[in-house]
Amino acid sequence: MSTIDPSRLLQMRSSILNQNEALQRAAGRGGIGGAGGASDGIGGTPDFGAAINNALQQVNAQQAKASAISEAYERGDTHDIVSVMIERQKASLGFETTLQVRNKLLSAYRDIMNMPV
Repeated sequence: MSTIDPSRLLQMRSSILNQNEALQRAAGRGGIGGAGGASDGIGGTPDFGAAINNALQQVNAQQAKASAISEAYERGDTHDIVSVMIERQKASLGFETTLQVRNKLLSAYRDIMNMPV
């Protein structure tokens, strides 16, 4: 068994920190917190709450669009059943995805809360 070299360990730590900073900068430029104002102002890091809020607003907008086009079809304003079904499927998929993300977040929260301190 070999001994642990402190200088090598510090070099690995420094490398990991540099890679982490590079990933955070890349995520801040082109990711969720990029140009939409979803950063918290500390080094350009994305704000998780703003990202979730934005995603929920998009799902809500898709639901409203699907409802509006369905109502238009029911009134007879449009006869394009294909677009109606596509919009309804998009809304359904968005809702299911949101539900699964919520379930994963709750599971992670429970796991963290059950961790011994």
